[in-house]
Amino acid sequence: MKKQTQMEAEGIIPIIPTPFDENEQVDWCAMRALLDFACSVDLGAVCLPAYASEFYKLSDAERRLVIEKAIEHVDGRLPVIAQANSASAVHALDMARFAQSAGASAVAVAVPRMFAVGEQDLLRYYGHILSGIDIPLLIQDVNPSGPSVSVDFIVQLHRMYPHFRWVKLEEPMMASRVVSILDATSGEVGVLEGWGGMYLLELVPAGICGVMPGLGQADLLARVFRLVKLGRKQEAYDVFLGVLPQILFSLQNMEFYHHAEKRLLAARGIIGESVVRELRLSVNPLDAEHIDFLNANVIALLDRLNMPRCPSPAPVLVEADELPTR
Repeated sequence: MKKQTQMEAEGIIPIIPTPFDENEQVDWCAMRALLDFACSVDLGAVCLPAYASEFYKLSDAERRLVIEKAIEHVDGRLPVIAQANSASAVHALDMARFAQSAGASAVAVAVPRMFAVGEQDLLRYYGHILSGIDIPLLIQDVNPSGPSVSVDFIVQLHRMYPHFRWVKLEEPMMASRVVSILDATSGEVGVLEGWGGMYLLELVPAGICGVMPGLGQADLLARVFRLVKLGRKQEAYDVFLGVLPQILFSLQNMEFYHHAEKRLLAARGIIGESVVRELRLSVNPLDAEHIDFLNANVIALLDRLNMPRCPSPAPVLVEADELPTR
């Protein structure tokens, strides 16, 4: 088993998208560029392959390769959270164990919401996964048709399995829930915000430990997060104004989001292609034009703040015996 990079889920933890070439095959060169970008800015960790990575379009073999190659390329520069989503606890555990052996710092598993199930069933599902791994678990829950997991569920699961460490929620008006979760678990279960970070400004003071947005605006959101933590909320607001329209527009639909995110990363010069794998949503010319307009304004904000569009990664030190010979 490879040694895990220790982590505390704090700050901005973006989801790394899966880049595809023109034949819709995973572009491993572009994947390395995305990871290098992530390692060059102020982030707490990275996560993949999640919904924003189009994980549901990847084969099991591709998901394993994405996890393995990401951990290998990051090489300890950032903690890697490996997503192991499956409606089957058996398959989720199998992927989680693979991620642990590959060197992931933590595992994330989304609540299976294909059909309505009770929280006792979810306790059994997550207990099956947690009983088979040693690294920390993050639970992601987004439930547009009803409430997300309750505070009682979070408390019970953490009491049974202390390495259940974080919950990622993606819902509006959740400040009071953040406070309740932290109070009920004595701060031992951290809360992260998803959904692009659109509620960041009000939730940092409520006590969230981090935000899990897309990668394209991660450096700007890291600046916003840091400013709020420093008590400079007005300065944070001024930066946030420049990114929120793009977040809101892109998250009208998950498939629509993939187009907006990849076009932003391409516009920043981080990747060359913005291919979304089929089955994909067709974007009409008016929407595509507005995506590009909003992305251009994000880039203009970077320029005004003297932040690089495409930061160069810090050099990776090479041991003497690994240097090429002539």
